[in-house]
Amino acid sequence: MTTGGGGNEGETSGARVLTHDQAAAAIARWRAAGQTIVFTNGVFDILHPGHIRYLRAARAEGDRLLVAVNSDQSTRAIKGAGRPVNPESERAETLAALDMVDAVVVFDEPDPHQIITRLQPDVLVKGADWAADRIIGRDIVEARGGRVVRVPVVSGRSTSGILERARR
Repeated sequence: MTTGGGGNEGETSGARVLTHDQAAAAIARWRAAGQTIVFTNGVFDILHPGHIRYLRAARAEGDRLLVAVNSDQSTRAIKGAGRPVNPESERAETLAALDMVDAVVVFDEPDPHQIITRLQPDVLVKGADWAADRIIGRDIVEARGGRVVRVPVVSGRSTSGILERARR
């Protein structure tokens, strides 16, 4: 698992890329301080304004935002050959540099169920393009009294669309 350098796990000066154990420990500290932990996940292959708006909306739902990034292996499994364009370490580093992101973890599974189970966030955020009953991890978050939030997606803004335009 990739780990970031510098900082204090998102506590004082920017986010870090954390191992799953480090993320669980950070969440325990944040929760002990009475903070609300927001979780979202995705590939985040080529960062674009749609991602930025989405992450800002996610952060507005709580005190701390943890972003789980699909590993290269996981991305290939769900997106197919030729993806990701950028390796997991660079995608995670880029996300960790954003001011609205407190921590980033990379996960290998094709979906985030296992990492959501491990981290037990208070709020789960997904794009409104996901049907409410299809959001992976909803059961886990709601079972502990948390909530699931669907945020609007920016029409016409997607990594797949960017790649298609570049190919033409």
